Amino acid sequence: MKFDFHKKILKNGMTILFEKRSVPVVGVAFAFKNGGINESSNEKGISHFIEHMLYKGTPSRDAKKLSEEIEKNGGVMNGFTNETVTAYWCKMPSKHLHTALEVLGDMVRNPLLDEKEFEKERKVIFEEIKMRKDNPGIYSMDKIQELLYNEPLGKDLIGTYETMNSITREKMLERFETVYKPNNMILCVVGDADFDEIIKYAEKNFGNEKGKISTYKVSKRTKSMIEKRKGIDQAVVAFAYHVPLVGDKKNFAAEILSTLMAEGLSSRLFTEIRAKRNLAYSISGSSDINKEFAYNCIKIGTTKENVEKVKILILEEFKKVSKSLDEKELNQIKEQITGNVNISMEDSQNQMMSLLSNEINGNAEDFYDFEKNIRSVKLEDVKKMAGNVEKAYSFFALVPE
Repeated sequence: MKFDFHKKILKNGMTILFEKRSVPVVGVAFAFKNGGINESSNEKGISHFIEHMLYKGTPSRDAKKLSEEIEKNGGVMNGFTNETVTAYWCKMPSKHLHTALEVLGDMVRNPLLDEKEFEKERKVIFEEIKMRKDNPGIYSMDKIQELLYNEPLGKDLIGTYETMNSITREKMLERFETVYKPNNMILCVVGDADFDEIIKYAEKNFGNEKGKISTYKVSKRTKSMIEKRKGIDQAVVAFAYHVPLVGDKKNFAAEILSTLMAEGLSSRLFTEIRAKRNLAYSISGSSDINKEFAYNCIKIGTTKENVEKVKILILEEFKKVSKSLDEKELNQIKEQITGNVNISMEDSQNQMMSLLSNEINGNAEDFYDFEKNIRSVKLEDVKKMAGNVEKAYSFFALVPE
C-alpha cells in the first residue's frame, strides 16, 4: 500500500505532517510536545488545565464562536492531554480546511486565559478528578501507572486537589509562554488538502519565537496493592509490566504479547478466564509505549472472591506462552494487529493521531513501517518477554469492602 505523505520542518522549528487523501474530509491537529511527563510533582495537572482554558476564547472569538465556526460548518472538535503531548483537533469537510486552520490556530496562539474563566474551569477539573475516582475502571488504570513509576510520572496526569489549587493564572501564563512556541509544535493534517496551502498558512501565521520544555527523570518500580471501597459490587484487577521503549525493536514484540494475551474475544486470557471458567465479564489489554516509558496492561472485571484466582491465572498464562507459543499462533496475532491498524487508518482522525504519536516518539514516517516491523518479530522474543513477566510486574485490585 502506497501513501501520499509529506513532512516539512519550517525555519522556526515547526513540524508539518500531511497525508493526502481523496475523500472530502480533513482532520487537523495542532499538537505540542508537552504533557504530564514534562511536569514536576508539585505542578501536576497544569498541561491539562491549559488545554481546557484554550477552549475559553480568544480576543476575536469567544468560546461559543470557536465551536460554532467548526460545528456549523459540519465539523467536530476536541482536545486531549496525555503524558507526552497536548493536542487540539477538529475533523470537518475538506472545503472548510481554512476555517479549521484559522480557528485552531487562533486558539493556540491567542488564548485569553481569562481570570474569571480560570477559576471556573478549575472547579470543572475538580469535578473531573472526582469522576475519575468514582469510575473503578479509570481509577484502576490511574493507580496501576502509579505502581509502575515513582513520581513525577507516577502521579496522576490530571493532578490532585493540592496541585490544582496551587496553580495560579500567573503560573499558567508562564507555562503557556514557555511551551506554546513553533519549535515545540506539530501541525498534522490528514485528508483532501493541498500541502503547499498548509505550509503557506503556517509560515504566515507563526513567528520565530523559541520555547522550551522541561524534562524529568523516569524512575521505574514494581508494586502491588489491593484497595477496598464501599458502594461497588465488582472488583477491578489491573496487571501491568514494563516493556522496551520506542527505539528498541523489541517493543513490537510487546505489542504482539499484549494482543495475544488480552485484546479481543479470542485472546488467551479471555478464553481462559471468561470463556472456560466464567470468572470475569470484561477483559481488555492495552500498550502505552513511548520513548521515555513503556508498559503493557491487562484490566479485568471480576468478583472480590476471584481476585487472587484471576491473578494466578494471568501469571500461569504468561508462563504457558513462554513455553508453548508457536509460529502458527504468532502469525495469527501478527495478522490480527496489522488488520486492526489498517481498519483504524480508514478514519482520518485515527490516522492523524497515529502520525502525531510517531512524530512525538521519533519520526512520523516510522508509522508506515509498522506492518514490516510487526511481521519481523521473532517467536523467541515474544516467548522470552512472556517468561520474564512473573519476575517483575505491578498489580492493583479495587475490591468491594
